Amino acid sequence: MSDTRLTEIGKHVSSRLKRAPGVTVVNGIGLDVYVRQNFLTPHECGGLIAMIDADRKPSGILSSDPDPKFRTSESCDLDRWHPFVDGIDARICTMMGLKARQGETLQGQRYAVGQQFKAHHDYFHHSQPYWVDEKTRGGQRCWTAMIYLDEPAGGGETWFSSAGFKVSPRTGMLLAWNNMDADGMLNSQTLHESLPVTAGIKNIVTKWYRERFWL
Repeated sequence: MSDTRLTEIGKHVSSRLKRAPGVTVVNGIGLDVYVRQNFLTPHECGGLIAMIDADRKPSGILSSDPDPKFRTSESCDLDRWHPFVDGIDARICTMMGLKARQGETLQGQRYAVGQQFKAHHDYFHHSQPYWVDEKTRGGQRCWTAMIYLDEPAGGGETWFSSAGFKVSPRTGMLLAWNNMDADGMLNSQTLHESLPVTAGIKNIVTKWYRERFWL
């Protein structure tokens, strides 16, 4: 089976990222992953961290029976109409080659010592109750773009366990991946987790893109 819409989106974004200056392709791990060092300046990272720190609250999770230990970070949705946030958001969309209306609101996340986000997929599981609503709100989460805003003194790596690929936080680095496979189907190889921070603080922002306009 295949999903033509998601296949075409995947090809389009991959082609765009491969041509983007400074973007590195991660090969041989069973999923499409791209890295762009220094996507944000230290000043921009600091501005986003201040916004996260002002509005953070315990992170939520899409589940009918959530495990309180599954995602222990704090997070907040950033004001997408704030000129500072809007400018960064637009740069992410331009690099990805996706329309702004396909993107969810940029989410800030903060991890203190011991906090983590256990192994999960960013795509929506069709068997879960939430899919009924999400299907009408823009459909599947096809791409993820995540930016590290700082570097904790210990831990906090992003671990793609099924693919055997681990990413250490670097200030200003953008990590993007396709949650679908080459046929536009859910790619289980995108299973990933935020390992516990062992020293210091980790801040990130994440942008999720839908297959259609997000409502």
